[in-house]
Amino acid sequence: MFQNILVPFDLSAQSTRAFKVALDLAKNYNSKITLLTCLEGDAWHHKYYDARADSELIKKQKKVTKEHLEKLESLADKNNVSIKSQILTSKSVVNDIVTFAKSRKYDLIVIGSHGRTGFDKLLLGSVANGVSQKSTCPILIIK
Repeated sequence: MFQNILVPFDLSAQSTRAFKVALDLAKNYNSKITLLTCLEGDAWHHKYYDARADSELIKKQKKVTKEHLEKLESLADKNNVSIKSQILTSKSVVNDIVTFAKSRKYDLIVIGSHGRTGFDKLLLGSVANGVSQKSTCPILIIK
């Protein structure tokens, strides 16, 4: 049923929980998992913005992300689940996740939700909500 599962991963506890749910699904359905991390540089660009600072920030984020992804890949290997990971530099996380999933024909997206409500949700937005609104494949949101 779900042969290819995409797990957007942002290093949060919620995305780790989403990965563990995806891992259980993958074991049951003999599926493959792809972990996708979208890195954003400085979102508050202005006319005096220094692109070198953004480049350095992305480099540090990639290093930390790779360390976390390696741990999850090891866990998947121990459970005999095929896994790969991808790190993208992103300007719009929601659009990049949706485009990635659609272009590679994923059967399911398992994504963690931070569970923000009220003003925080309005101010910060919700990647899980945005992906669920724009995606054409089924979405499983894990709180």
